[in-house]
Amino acid sequence: MADVGSKLRAAAECILNPRFLLCFGLGWLCTNGWSYILFGLGTLFRAGWMIAVSSAYMAFLWFPCTPEKLITLLIAIFLLRKLFPRDRRTLTRLKLLRRTALRKWREQKEKWQKWRISRKTALPSDKHSSRKPG
Repeated sequence: MADVGSKLRAAAECILNPRFLLCFGLGWLCTNGWSYILFGLGTLFRAGWMIAVSSAYMAFLWFPCTPEKLITLLIAIFLLRKLFPRDRRTLTRLKLLRRTALRKWREQKEKWQKWRISRKTALPSDKHSSRKPG
């Protein structure tokens, strides 16, 4: 349990860093914030097209399959690298988190592939041979 706590603490220190929060805010403005600003301006100036465009995009964001959260995070990391290249502590933590995530993803992929192979070998080659007539 202590290992999980230390990992959570390391991730929180990386993500709650003021430099990363600034970059995340800028990334959020690039992916989502413009629609909220456009909606506010459209309401203020009574511009129907602004309200329509921003509302449609905001409605799209509520779909479960939208990649905007991942894109926001990638933009934040990109901005962190460009705006604060000397912030070695945060960049090193992000690199370690990335390596850990890739390693775990590969492990899950290998488990899935082994399961698929075992599933294929467990199934009979002729689909109708296991059925009883009638």
